[in-house]
Parts: sequence; C-alpha cells; structure tokens
Amino acid sequence: MLGHIQELRDIIEKHDNIVFFGGAGVSTESGIPDFRSVDGLYHQQYDYPPETILSHTFYRRKPEEFYRFYRNKMYYPDAKPNAAHLALAKLEAQGKLRAVITQNIDGLHQAAGSKNVLELHGSTLRNYCEGCGHFHTLEYIVKANGIPKCEKCGGPVKPDVVLYEEGLDEATITKSIQHIRQCDVLIIGGTSLSVYPAAGLIDYFNGDKLVVINKAPTPKDTKANLLIQAPIGEVFRAIVAI
Repeated sequence: MLGHIQELRDIIEKHDNIVFFGGAGVSTESGIPDFRSVDGLYHQQYDYPPETILSHTFYRRKPEEFYRFYRNKMYYPDAKPNAAHLALAKLEAQGKLRAVITQNIDGLHQAAGSKNVLELHGSTLRNYCEGCGHFHTLEYIVKANGIPKCEKCGGPVKPDVVLYEEGLDEATITKSIQHIRQCDVLIIGGTSLSVYPAAGLIDYFNGDKLVVINKAPTPKDTKANLLIQAPIGEVFRAIVAI
C-alpha cells in the first residue's frame, strides 16, 4: 500500500481543486456502523429490516416504531471525528479541497472543521416541527417519549434526514453536481456506491484523476486512476499530518 499512499500524496500535492465524495465507511472508524457491512445494521435483527423502518411509508404508518429504532440505532453522542474527517478539514483549510459531498447524516465532517459540506441525505442534528417549522435538537428527539412533539405548537417533529421513498434536496444535488463537474480530482471514499440517486452523481466527473478508497470493491474501481482497498482513516492518516 505504500506505493499507493505516495501516489495519492503526489496527486494531492499537485492539485488544488479536489472534491471528496464519501459514505458510511468514513464514519465507521468513529464507531458508527454502516448498513451493509458484516457488522452493519442490515445484519442485525429487528421486527422490520432497517430499510423498511427508515422509509417514508413506515414513518407515517408506525411513527412509534420508527422513533424507537431511531433513538436506538441512529444516535451516537460519543462519536468523534476520526483521521479521515480531520484530514479532509485540513486539506480544505489548505485550499486543496473545495467540497465534501457526503451520504452520512452524523455531522462529523463539520465537527472536524470542514466548512463546505454538502449533506445528500440530511442530518440527524437538524429536526423540524412539521406544523410550524420550529427547530429542535437531536437531544430533544432522544429525550422525548414516543413521538416527539413540538414544544411550541404540539406538532410532530421529524428529523431532517432523507428517508427511503423521499427525494434528495434539489439545491444540494445541484451544488454537488457543479463541484463534481468542475473539480480536477475526485476522491471517492468509504462508500460502496450502491445507494442511488447519490451514487449516480459520480457520473458527472470528467476531471483528471479519479481516486477510489474503499475496503470492498465498488462499481467505479475499473475507472479509477488510483484504487486503494484499505480503511479510509488509515489512508488519510498516512498522507496528512493531523
């Protein structure tokens, strides 16, 4: 892997228009499980599969069950940014990295110091009353009994995350496409590229270097100028002093 690390270091040194596109694998080293790995949420036992629970239909039909799962499996108060988050924030501060486009909903990129973060699937840190729009913290959701109700109007409070069956935010998609189209280097990390429409955004890249960092194979491996099959935190720890 040492040769690949040096190659990635060289790519980053030579370019200052880099975009990072990441997924759940970026946060697993912070203790947040992904959905599809051996230890991920899809391999745990519930009355309903996670993909069903985290759907718009299920949220409407069985909100109590939705929130029971949400509080138990989507809340990680002790999670801290890992080497990948910290390295990306440093690269942005150095003027190398233009944007982080993430499928994650944990807010760890911002916690690490990244400023330009495009959250394709929203964030658990934002929660809004469906009645009056009043903002509520994640802690408010967690501490509420049953279905969380707005303290102002009594309406149901919904996490600002994109559930299955819901569309992505158009403004976020537009900005993501612009960054991917305009960048010279696109680094894909910690994602299987199996969740659409997010994964389809990669097709807009036509820059110089495509880098893929993921432990498991992805559909873009054969297109990559550089492929590193290793934990992403380990890779970034090796190339960026943090």
